[in-house]
Amino acid sequence: MNSEEKHLFNLLKETVESVFSQNNSVSSPIKDWRGEEIVAFQEDLFNKVKGKVSEKWFYTYIKNTPEKLPRIDVLNLLSNYVGSINWNTFKANNGVTNTSAKKKKGISKLLILALVPLLAIIYNFTAKNTFEFCFIDAIKNENITSIPLDIIVLQDNESPIHYKTDSLGCFSFKTKNDVIKFVVQSPYHKTDTIVRNINSNNNQIVKVKPDDYALMLHYYANGNISDWKEHIEKLNSLIDKDVKIYRLFKNNMDIELYSKDEFIRILTIPTKSLKRIEILDKTISNGKIVTLKFIVK
Repeated sequence: MNSEEKHLFNLLKETVESVFSQNNSVSSPIKDWRGEEIVAFQEDLFNKVKGKVSEKWFYTYIKNTPEKLPRIDVLNLLSNYVGSINWNTFKANNGVTNTSAKKKKGISKLLILALVPLLAIIYNFTAKNTFEFCFIDAIKNENITSIPLDIIVLQDNESPIHYKTDSLGCFSFKTKNDVIKFVVQSPYHKTDTIVRNINSNNNQIVKVKPDDYALMLHYYANGNISDWKEHIEKLNSLIDKDVKIYRLFKNNMDIELYSKDEFIRILTIPTKSLKRIEILDKTISNGKIVTLKFIVK
């Protein structure tokens, strides 16, 4: 490979290391990864882009200095893993641009920076009302801070605006309107639609009901359960025999269909991916889960 290809491939490897390190603990650069670290990376790669590289490939192209670039399909896979559409997109995002393009990009940035304060002034001038809400668990009567809640502000004749609660379990919104309408939801709480007037005396506190089924699945997936036989029996009673279970993949449109037994097997085998299971959606009928969607983060 020529010097430019070598530079870009080394940059791709560094970016892969950076992306993997965001959710995984590694104590060395990517070229020094061994055993469990390589296996964990293979698992993370499959979970995010549904692709694999062999350990032999890893030693050939990552731990050693190859004479030529890997196959284009592997370059596309790794580029997708780090957030680019493919290898060409990665090269375009990290390659050398001409002077004219750089100048135009610099001018655009300056214009944006100049407009931001002006837009903020206009927005604050027209937004006369500030709504502030904090969310508490309806059962525990405590602020919900363990996970951020998703807030979808609904506006007339406009697209919804998406927010998340802060570390205190709260969020605020400025508007020229006297009434706010928003949806609050999370994987472990029941979805609710809230409508409040600025003159209401109960603006600040919103009680959110926990979703017992999602919480139970979360507990069984992440709990330190020593009696696995009892664990499996509880899951078996929780899920309908004809359940339809769908696994979704981050940054990927593929969907895998699981049977009840296959899903229970996932929740009862202690692997690293088990603790990253997140329930996205479910349907309950006659006290049992009949449809379920989940993702492994």
